[in-house]
Amino acid sequence: MSSPDPMPAPATGRFLSAVHHFPLRIYFEDTDLSGLVYHANYLRYMERARSDMLRIAGIDQRGEHEGGSGVYAVTDLQIRYRRPARLDDDLMVVSRVVDVRAASCAIHQSVMRGDEELTDATITVAWLTPQGRPQRQPKAWTDIYTRLCQGEDLHP
Repeated sequence: MSSPDPMPAPATGRFLSAVHHFPLRIYFEDTDLSGLVYHANYLRYMERARSDMLRIAGIDQRGEHEGGSGVYAVTDLQIRYRRPARLDDDLMVVSRVVDVRAASCAIHQSVMRGDEELTDATITVAWLTPQGRPQRQPKAWTDIYTRLCQGEDLHP
């Protein structure tokens, strides 16, 4: 008797050089009454892509949080909506680190449908103590962000 096919893995992205690519599909629940993607959902897609990017890069947010070291919080967000996405669209969230500081980093993200940019944003996150005060990010993380910001491939 053969074993059943293994369950598919959750959606995950990958780095192409220093740029992270995260695929997603638009479902009915993502749209509003007009049939277009609800504006706030783009922020969810970007959040998923950033979390995936950090995990693949070797940044263990969950471990640091559970260890009581700290947590990231969004401190600035600039977003532009250019074109709508619709039901069943296949999209790609493209993310790249654009600035690194001792306690924060900025990531530019574009939501793409093929070669067409639908939405783009620059999100700044700060590393905070459990009490909510800014603190230096772990050095290993700053090193990773710096390499990505300089365009270095993490996985040659």
